[in-house]
Amino acid sequence: MKEKELEKIFKSLANRRRLAILTFLKQKKRANVGEIAKEIKLSFKSTSRHLSILSSSGILDKEQGGLYWFYSFSTEQSEILKKILNVI
Repeated sequence: MKEKELEKIFKSLANRRRLAILTFLKQKKRANVGEIAKEIKLSFKSTSRHLSILSSSGILDKEQGGLYWFYSFSTEQSEILKKILNVI
């Protein structure tokens, strides 16, 4: 894994709201933006922004189902990312 990829992952994990999102998704496995926003008590827009950061770093996958986008952990995670996420 390249340093730039690691930097992107660590930066995306260095936020308590994003850690709360990951904790919620670890329990729920899959959720839409509204469910996540309600759980972490944050606006829909701010939650979407955090989810976008997690997606762009390869931590989460998103899939459209009807009117909603659903987020879940990426199936193609590196070994180091798997180890980090096990701690959450």
